[in-house]
Amino acid sequence: MRKQEVRKEFFGERVGMVTLGCARNTVDSEAILSDAIAQGAKITTPDKAAVIMVNTCAFTKEAKEESIEAIIGLIELKKKGKIKKIIVYGCLVERYLKELKDNFSEVDKFVGIADFKTRFNAAARLTPAHYAYIKIAEGCANRCSYCSIPLIKGPLRSRGEADILNEVRRLEENGTRELNIIGQDITLFGADLSRQKGPKTSLASLLKKILKISRIPWIRLLYLHPKRITDELLELFSVKGRICPYIDLPLQHINERLLKLMDRGVSKRAILDLIFKLRGRASGLALRTSFIVGFPSETNKEFQELLDFIKATEFDKLGAFKYSREEGTRAYDFRGQRSGRIKEERYSRLMSLQKEISKRLLHKALGRTVSVMVDEEKAIRPGVYVGRTECDAPEVDGVVYLKSSEYLKPGSIVTCHITDTYEYDMEAEAAV
Repeated sequence: MRKQEVRKEFFGERVGMVTLGCARNTVDSEAILSDAIAQGAKITTPDKAAVIMVNTCAFTKEAKEESIEAIIGLIELKKKGKIKKIIVYGCLVERYLKELKDNFSEVDKFVGIADFKTRFNAAARLTPAHYAYIKIAEGCANRCSYCSIPLIKGPLRSRGEADILNEVRRLEENGTRELNIIGQDITLFGADLSRQKGPKTSLASLLKKILKISRIPWIRLLYLHPKRITDELLELFSVKGRICPYIDLPLQHINERLLKLMDRGVSKRAILDLIFKLRGRASGLALRTSFIVGFPSETNKEFQELLDFIKATEFDKLGAFKYSREEGTRAYDFRGQRSGRIKEERYSRLMSLQKEISKRLLHKALGRTVSVMVDEEKAIRPGVYVGRTECDAPEVDGVVYLKSSEYLKPGSIVTCHITDTYEYDMEAEAAV
């Protein structure tokens, strides 16, 4: 009976999706839309939809504010008669269901993480056909003191290898040329399965099988905890092949005291040794990282230590978060909570430093020959395409503006010469 009611709810409806947050949410949104398709929905863009779904994020204060603003905006559209229904999904609902119901009665339905099961091998795609995200695990076994993800997503739950490999095959058959492997921490893959009967697995083991059963040219790893990067995994980067020379390594800080307060499970010395090892064993490797500024009790001296570390290391890509005080986390009760002004000031200083570093590093690429994957043709400039190198992940890193006298199909990999560079992006011309 319940399935019939849901089918009646969506049958023939024009349904659109608004996805907020990270790439992991994109995968969840694809699963949600696939279920809607199975129930008779007609998927369209939000501006043409009668029913709008919004998949929320609650990772930081800013993410929660963005999610709430999106809900308010949809309610205004509903009041004006431009849409019929609003359905809110995801992390914000999981954490604040009662508050949302009390404040947003105009929303037709709230669906938390526990109320829907992510359906892998989703039919709906929110990314272009040539690249895809594949989630290999849900939840997290890390217990960082500042992070609410385990409270929202639950414990680590790795997918079975066979299920993942089947999805890889399907994606390749449908034209995927870049596979972005994601999870809360993909280095944990298989750790929970090791307690069960049957063959053991790991991230390195899974990657070897993906390389064996597919010919997808670019395979990218996102979200690697520095504590668990093994020699077996590094070997896959050491040999020039289809694993992109790109490591997303969220470090969060470099000060020893703060690393312990954050409960990162890794020391400053271990981080320095790992970076030395990474750059020594994999030439041309791009390092992306992220840091938290304004963590409780972070002093000016400790923040300066972080800036000095960034200056000395010269990360290729870097993002930063202003510490967000999250209910239910241990750090919520830490003394020395920093003001919004201090967080903003430190964030600005850190990102200004990284902009200078990025500009300097990219300038070294001027005149080089590189391979670029084409994402799209730039609408306002015919003959100019937007693409990325192996060292740039979709949506979060820089792009290459590529000039070509010939049509370039999205997903094609083109040899080109770098002709100009900026802080984060580059210009290039296709090689004749």
